[in-house]
Amino acid sequence: MDLTTPWLLPVGILAVGALVVGTVVTGRRRLRVLASAGVPGRSAPTAVPAGRWLSFSGLAVLAVAMAGPTVDVPTPRSAGTVIVAVDVSQSMTATDVAPSRLQAAKKVATTLIEAQPDSVDIGVVAFGAGALSAGEPSADHARAVAAVARLTPSGGTSLTGAILGSLSAITGKAVTLPEEGAEAPDLGYWGSATVVLVSDGEALGEGDATVAAATALALAAGVHIEAVGIGTAAGTTVDSDGYTLHTALDEEALTKIAETTGGEYHPSSEVADVTDLADSIDRRLTVAQEPLPLAGPLGGLAAVLLALGSARALLRHGRLI
Repeated sequence: MDLTTPWLLPVGILAVGALVVGTVVTGRRRLRVLASAGVPGRSAPTAVPAGRWLSFSGLAVLAVAMAGPTVDVPTPRSAGTVIVAVDVSQSMTATDVAPSRLQAAKKVATTLIEAQPDSVDIGVVAFGAGALSAGEPSADHARAVAAVARLTPSGGTSLTGAILGSLSAITGKAVTLPEEGAEAPDLGYWGSATVVLVSDGEALGEGDATVAAATALALAAGVHIEAVGIGTAAGTTVDSDGYTLHTALDEEALTKIAETTGGEYHPSSEVADVTDLADSIDRRLTVAQEPLPLAGPLGGLAAVLLALGSARALLRHGRLI
């Protein structure tokens, strides 16, 4: 048992103890005075009446309650880790989705984060040509929302970098593809971790083999990837470094990544309300020790004891003191 304000306990116990001692001493002094005055009555000190002991007990319990006792009790809860990987490449400045792909991606990411329960740790990974952790996984969802709000477009797109960066955030160590012919790294099993990949899926100049290798690492680690497509199949043009480039949503690439890991592909038009996506995220049932306050029950017990003590004193003596 823990106490939130432990210093109040000795103060309260000392006060009750002083009251008990004072009551006993006063009672004995009264008997001596009566005896010396020749008033008939008991000459020997009498025990403290039961009613007063009930009152003293109530005050002692109240002193404990005032110290704010708590006890840890096992509480089951649903927990997990979600990494929101947001594409910040130049193609995300396209306006085929109003006001832009990046702003639409931010809205999806923010809504998804806010839909998660407090027991889920949220991390944010921004990826363009590489990946950068914009927010380590934590229970501070407001921090994750702020990290999403700070995202700005830059560079090209690397879906491989997005997956490796997300796995690094989940495992807490840098994850890279193995050298050719080498064994894949053992990342452990992270069955309650999910990556939500928010992107247009367009990764120019990146080979399918590297994306497949990164996806295989996620699969081996038990990490599901849910892909959210931002943009349109018809696409539009964007200006990049003085060049005008055509860009379009690559649903096939995103679908392949998601389905390989046991996840699903979600067009952004279908996740305006992301409740279904949030509910589909894998979580594990854990048992956490949660503090249970005891001040309320103890305060109620103290009130009952004080009431009984007062009632007994009234019935026996016609007075409380």
